[in-house]
Amino acid sequence: MTQVRKAVFPVAGLGTRSLPATKAIPKEMLTVVDKPLIQYAVEEAVAAGITDMIFITSRTKRALEDHFDKSPELEAELEARGKKELLDIVKSIAPKGVNFVFIRQPEPLGLGHAVLCAQPAVGNEPFAVLLPDDLLDADVSVTKQLVEQYEAQGASVLGVMDVAREDTKKYGIVAAEPITPATSKVTYMVEKPKPEEAPSTLAVVGRYVLEPQVFAELVNTPRGAGGEIQLTDGIAALMSTRKVVAHRYQGTRYDCGTRQGWWEANIEIGRRHPELKELAAKLLK
Repeated sequence: MTQVRKAVFPVAGLGTRSLPATKAIPKEMLTVVDKPLIQYAVEEAVAAGITDMIFITSRTKRALEDHFDKSPELEAELEARGKKELLDIVKSIAPKGVNFVFIRQPEPLGLGHAVLCAQPAVGNEPFAVLLPDDLLDADVSVTKQLVEQYEAQGASVLGVMDVAREDTKKYGIVAAEPITPATSKVTYMVEKPKPEEAPSTLAVVGRYVLEPQVFAELVNTPRGAGGEIQLTDGIAALMSTRKVVAHRYQGTRYDCGTRQGWWEANIEIGRRHPELKELAAKLLK
């Protein structure tokens, strides 16, 4: 079985849910405590053994490329001032042995189209997809959990969680047959169904490990919900010839594309930060 070495980060969106903060700053550069969202996602992928980070961007997202690029002037200044700890932090943003690739999505045609834009860089290999809006806080990298299930099941894997019935209209929803207590074979999936039409309350969140055969399905996927090419529709088509499984990951999801989720992430992660935990406890008390 081919090792999962590549991860795709669809980051071309405008971030309208976080305005006005995202008018001039990419939403993926919003910080939770002291790191931007995109860095949390990359660190999660690195922890899963992934070495090639593929960003699907737009013309407004140059800050993402700059963040993971070397900064000789900054590094020289920190070294000259003897600020070794800060220098180490700056150097660790782009770990050694990790490659960064940036591809522009020519027009906003949806998540499925963004993933399809990554095909030239992914090739004929399995790959992970991480949506940085979803900060998944876990003892074991959620992407690593999905990669392990990919290796165990020999199939594409969707990260899923249970949601309230009234919230099914916000997610891709799957129907599935249990394999293990945490893993199920997907039998049907639909994008953002009405609560009364949802086949279950098992929702796909922003983590996937996909076989490369999904690209052929996305090429032929018509525009779906919202007039966009939906990744959910491409995966549903893939299920006609390939097994797809859903895995209930271990961890906590913060939807940082919303003010509430971003604020919760700052509070909960701030409570564990070595420099902030005492202050956080005092303020929360």
